[in-house]
Amino acid sequence: MATIIRGGRVLDVRAHRADAADVLITGDTITEIGAPGMPAPADATVLDARGILLHPGLINSHTHAHGNLAKGMGDRWTLELLLTAGPWISGGRTLEDKHLSAKIGAVEMVLKGCTASYDLPLEFPAPTPEGIHAVGSAYAAVGMRAVVAPMVADRTFYEAIPGLMDVLPPALQQDVEKLRPAPWKTSVENMRRALSEWKLDRDQIRLAVAPTIPHHCSDEFIRACVALAAEHGVGLHTHVAESKVQAIVGLQRYGKTLTAHLDDLGVVSDRFTVAHGVWLDEDDMRRLGDRGASVAHNPGSNMRLGNGLADMRAMLERRVNVGIGTDGANCSDNLNMYESMRLASFVSKAQRPDIERWVTTDEVALAATEGSARALGFQGLIGRLAAGYKADIVFLDLGHVNWIPLNDPTNQLVHTEDGGAVTHVMIGGRMVVRDRRLTTIDVAALAREAEAARERLARLNAPGQELYERLAAVVSRFCPGLAHTRTTSRGTSAAPDRAPTAPRVVDRSIEESARGSSSPSACATSTHPSRTWSDRERIAAPANSSSERHTCACERPPKLHTSRSVSTPIASSPATFAATSSGEPISMPPTAASSS
Repeated sequence: MATIIRGGRVLDVRAHRADAADVLITGDTITEIGAPGMPAPADATVLDARGILLHPGLINSHTHAHGNLAKGMGDRWTLELLLTAGPWISGGRTLEDKHLSAKIGAVEMVLKGCTASYDLPLEFPAPTPEGIHAVGSAYAAVGMRAVVAPMVADRTFYEAIPGLMDVLPPALQQDVEKLRPAPWKTSVENMRRALSEWKLDRDQIRLAVAPTIPHHCSDEFIRACVALAAEHGVGLHTHVAESKVQAIVGLQRYGKTLTAHLDDLGVVSDRFTVAHGVWLDEDDMRRLGDRGASVAHNPGSNMRLGNGLADMRAMLERRVNVGIGTDGANCSDNLNMYESMRLASFVSKAQRPDIERWVTTDEVALAATEGSARALGFQGLIGRLAAGYKADIVFLDLGHVNWIPLNDPTNQLVHTEDGGAVTHVMIGGRMVVRDRRLTTIDVAALAREAEAARERLARLNAPGQELYERLAAVVSRFCPGLAHTRTTSRGTSAAPDRAPTAPRVVDRSIEESARGSSSPSACATSTHPSRTWSDRERIAAPANSSSERHTCACERPPKLHTSRSVSTPIASSPATFAATSSGEPISMPPTAASSS
């Protein structure tokens, strides 16, 4: 069955042009793009695209199906508080809830021009073949493409952060013990069953493996995930260096960066995707680029959770494949890929005044299409409007105010479009959205199901909310203590796996900074919006100075690449939580603090 799209303007991202052209589709694949009026089979279905801009479907390189029923539930959450809230905002889900939550996200994405996503759903205490299928079948019902990679761990969040369990009162220690994931062999076996028994069309819905955060998983578990992914030829996806706390914990636990540790375990390859990568250093990026790995850049949630600004330019320079993602609706609150593109562009520009270091709109648009396609393992199939690619096409109304006037289609796609001009969405040659309405799902019925689930889950998870509030009082003070670090030049070393010792108080100005003091001695975050990775030393004393070096939470960390580069937490107040694995601070190598 053939379809011919006539009269539209086909976006050429690289050329910043959108010339009139006709698009011939046979089955689910584009077979030819040619001049207006080009020949087509006599029985081809004709779609009139006059006044329409055609662009490849956007591809979300990182999201979480379980987050959609938790949309809007939080405000001032760090990543660590979001993880603390997990049992409350994502607990008690039935198979029907898991399917519903995934479907809500797929509906939002399709209506906003996104045709494929890399989804990391959560099940507790372990993934199940039935739960994974519930998520995959939701995408299939909407008509989207997806890679579904269940998040897995064999440590609790409280075990993963050195010293955190020790500062919890005994009653809370008993409560969090109930949050322990299943043994890792259970998770691996359940994922193996899902991979072996997958019934959905793998051209549309595929599986992958997602050991959620490196230090939340034992090394033997990660090695088993690597082996499982290799056995079935699927990808690996992991949250790496998302927050400063994660970066510091990696150094404390392993004596090296999380990326270096994962590389030692055989994780890093052209089938590996890093989620976030805010705190990657140059060696990390080079390692990822040399192995052909990807980073899913999520600028919205990186800011929403206070994690920082990832350096997309530095990643591209080191040949890292970059995709664009939204993250989950529980920490980004919408799944709008147009917004994520806009933020990716703006974040790059906010980091430094040197325009040659800014990413361009075509680089961002290519990351949200071809880059994300590669991260999903769909490279060469989706992400471009070209012969031989799947017919995943978004139709934008050029009469919408976003496009009045039309000056530069690439710039306007990234900086102006917000989903408001999306008129039709085709996936695999099938119209999934027509005249701004889904053709596959009754959205009104979906809303009724969601409201019923919300009311039921709110009642069911009320004890989880109460537990969160008790835990948050500790986590919200302990983890910022880790995020305010110092190093000195004394060069002592620490055993990376040792738990922190008793709290110790350091320089008063640093304590004030950790508390957010407005005193002149405290670091004022508002003064740093243009700080860059190459300017890390401007807030700190030189590496060869005898004075303590203060690295504030709004900076990215110094280059950390040896077992000596272990960070030392700073107390957030004289009475709260700060410790070092050995009780002694660790110096940075002289070249680390000054390199760009």
